[in-house]
Amino acid sequence: MPYMAIKHAHMMFAIISITLFILRAWLAIPSPARVHNKLLKIAPHVIDTLLLALGIWLAVLTSQIPFGNSPWLTAKVIGLVLYIVVGTIAIKRGKTRHQRLVATLVSIAIFAYIYGVAISKSPLSWLAL
Repeated sequence: MPYMAIKHAHMMFAIISITLFILRAWLAIPSPARVHNKLLKIAPHVIDTLLLALGIWLAVLTSQIPFGNSPWLTAKVIGLVLYIVVGTIAIKRGKTRHQRLVATLVSIAIFAYIYGVAISKSPLSWLAL
């Protein structure tokens, strides 16, 4: 599969992933029990697995190594881990509505940072543009 096709598929899954996150968070802010729809529980895992697999494939194709020769990719990986941790607070681990709302907003900000890193190829994200 050519590089551009993989890159565009990766970007498409990123858009689908954040869209599903926002939907699930919007449902979970009032009550995490509202996210018990089977499709809403399974689809994000499938999408995120494909997103990660394509990201790894892109890294291999371009010889980019996180925590090695690619500081911007390292920043994306660290951002991804933070996004996952904060996202779980937003959707299921937040004890109060306020905690879930704040975690949702922080998760979206982290996603925007990751997106900026991908665009700028710099850990400075949007500040590098």
